[in-house]
Amino acid sequence: MSAGGGKKAILAALTANAGIAVAKFIGAAITGSASMLAEAVHSVADTSNQGLLLFGQRRAEQEADELHPFGYGRNRYFYSFIVALVLFTLGSIYAIYEGIHKIQHPEELTSPIVAIVILLIAIGLETFSFITAIRESRPLKGGATWWRFIRNSRSPELPVVLLEDMGALVGLILAFLGVGLTMVTDNAIWDGIGTLCIGALLGVIAIILIIEMQSLLIGEGATPEEDRAIRESLIDGERIDRVIHLKTQYLGPEEILVAAKVAITPGLDIATIAAAIDAAEARVRRAVPAARIIYVEPDLYRTAPV
Repeated sequence: MSAGGGKKAILAALTANAGIAVAKFIGAAITGSASMLAEAVHSVADTSNQGLLLFGQRRAEQEADELHPFGYGRNRYFYSFIVALVLFTLGSIYAIYEGIHKIQHPEELTSPIVAIVILLIAIGLETFSFITAIRESRPLKGGATWWRFIRNSRSPELPVVLLEDMGALVGLILAFLGVGLTMVTDNAIWDGIGTLCIGALLGVIAIILIIEMQSLLIGEGATPEEDRAIRESLIDGERIDRVIHLKTQYLGPEEILVAAKVAITPGLDIATIAAAIDAAEARVRRAVPAARIIYVEPDLYRTAPV
């Protein structure tokens, strides 16, 4: 993912969520709706999260130094992990608590029409943000399903924004239903149920993000397609006969570390071997531009003893 593409989606989400949060807090204060208050807190969490994603991108741009010789690219993974934690604690746990409280102690809504209007406006703004994230993600998604894109993407920002925006839209619909059913039935327990559902939804999304970001933080290798391209590029059929073994790891969303041991044709002199390795590295970089740091160890292929 290009930083520009991710940043555009993040900024769209940040702008939408900041405005939505203000409107929801006003609506919650006027109506006393727990669903509206839970959604307001959700929007604050989302706004904070987009700020964290932008900060993570900025931190990741630092130059490599003696302490961090491979750079700071994983800052983007770290801050995306923090985003998932914020979504879980500030969004999910609060909404679940508020929902249980409102179910146990239902309170009549005042001016529910105000809540309905604000929720409809929020749905429109959130839809704009979601469409922007989808548009920015399509070139990277390719022919994969959206679920596979979220699971396999090595760039954290767009999957995070996609899931947050989807959760926000569904949450708004749940809040709308909670307030609407409260108006129709004159029973405020529906507002609490809607709030509880919002909390459960945010919890599921947060757990998915925590699992994915933890995996990226620990260190994921190249995708199967990239791995295959690297292996094919290392072999030239003349001086490098095969890849004995290959290890890869994403140092950041746009940088792969490649370490390979390759089998050299017996009898070559040192200069020829060095030229073969240089050529192999160049082929790998052409095939997989993210493979920026490459270490190739020449060796002779030995079959295992019988």
